[in-house]
Amino acid sequence: MSVVHSDLLIAASETARPVRVIAQGQGLTGKSAAWAEANGFTGKAGQLLIVPGDDGAALEALFGAGEAFEPMSVRSLPTRLPAGDWRLDGVDGEAASQTALAFALGGYLFDRYKARPERGRARLVAPTGLDRTEALNIAAAAALAREMVDTPAADMGPLQIETIAREIALSAGATLTVITGDALLEENYPAVHAVGRAAAPHRAPRVLEIGWKLDQTDLPLVALVGKGVVFDTGGLDLKPAAGMRNMKKDMGGSAHALALGRLIMQADLPVRLVVLVAAVENAVSADAFRPGDILNSRKGLTIEIGNTDAEGRLILADVLTRAGEHNPDLTLDFATLTGAARMALGPELPPLYTDDEALAEGILLAGRAVGDPLWRMPLWAGYRASLDSEIADVRNDSAAWAQAGSVTAALFLQKFAPTTGSWAHMDIFAWNPRARPGHPEGGEAQGLRACYRYLRERFAK
Repeated sequence: MSVVHSDLLIAASETARPVRVIAQGQGLTGKSAAWAEANGFTGKAGQLLIVPGDDGAALEALFGAGEAFEPMSVRSLPTRLPAGDWRLDGVDGEAASQTALAFALGGYLFDRYKARPERGRARLVAPTGLDRTEALNIAAAAALAREMVDTPAADMGPLQIETIAREIALSAGATLTVITGDALLEENYPAVHAVGRAAAPHRAPRVLEIGWKLDQTDLPLVALVGKGVVFDTGGLDLKPAAGMRNMKKDMGGSAHALALGRLIMQADLPVRLVVLVAAVENAVSADAFRPGDILNSRKGLTIEIGNTDAEGRLILADVLTRAGEHNPDLTLDFATLTGAARMALGPELPPLYTDDEALAEGILLAGRAVGDPLWRMPLWAGYRASLDSEIADVRNDSAAWAQAGSVTAALFLQKFAPTTGSWAHMDIFAWNPRARPGHPEGGEAQGLRACYRYLRERFAK
């Protein structure tokens, strides 16, 4: 299984060698200058040069900062530096703390199904002022989300997501409520049931609800909501093979909600917390919901099904409605919701939707501060009419004239979002489509650290 080793960040080391952060064009002296010139090191962003000592062993490392140093660039170093202890020179203060966190994030390795040769690890001396426990908790939260996304659907079904939620709740002294299978109809989660009912009985749909500090009514209430489609065939509107290949990642929203919830509880933030996950498999069987069906929802709105591959918004409709029943002060939802978001912004920049100006500014600023970017997209009122249906209250696939699929999906969710407090929706990709040092191909945490930073700043003790 993936591991974030606690010794990636160490308190001290008498033998630590320096990693010197060098700006592009910065002058060097002595042996390092000659070695850099001989090897074409100019300080270009991301360049790494190991400078040998007289005995041939690494004396120091030079790391290129480019014109402006980005702490997250250090994610590449755990897999590029020789094994042993290292310290960072040339970076101070908040940037040093973010650099140490980046180093921990870069240590993620998914090895559940493939043995890796044993090798020594590069370790970084934690800079002065770093909350080492906090940094490792953040790295572990990102690793949890990435591992859940990386795990194939056969081993990450609704029951496995429930098991992870149970472990998180138990470790924090929180409660966990689980509603499964036909009980979803009895408890008024009809859309969740409809999407998940075609799956095999041992992969029955379920709604998971973690509650923490709910009796402390003087505290603000934060609700986290996650889409947990463990595999998305597209339903009867079957996806082509290429579109189905990576659909194990369609539960990425649930992974983010659970990981962020664990972080909040580990930090003991002064909030009440509800984490809601709808975990389903959008399978094909004789009992699958159909194009043209009219579904009920927890909110009471009827939904005309235009496309069974627009299923994520259906399950979110029910759990967002449930979140609203808690009267939250803030609701954040995470979902791998639309391919249209990738067409608009690509795989590395998730859209953020909210009609709360202060919330948008706060999350975007937090994301920039920690190198976890999002981009605000509009809840454009002009496209609401594309969700109108002649025979139901709303349709799940917007009319073709609107075109902006990520925007219209967010507008659909807005109809079911809590009306108390603020709400923000993140249409994440949760995936690195290309491998590069510190960013292996596969699961990725997006918006997780940005939202945690925002929550810490907003609800600081």
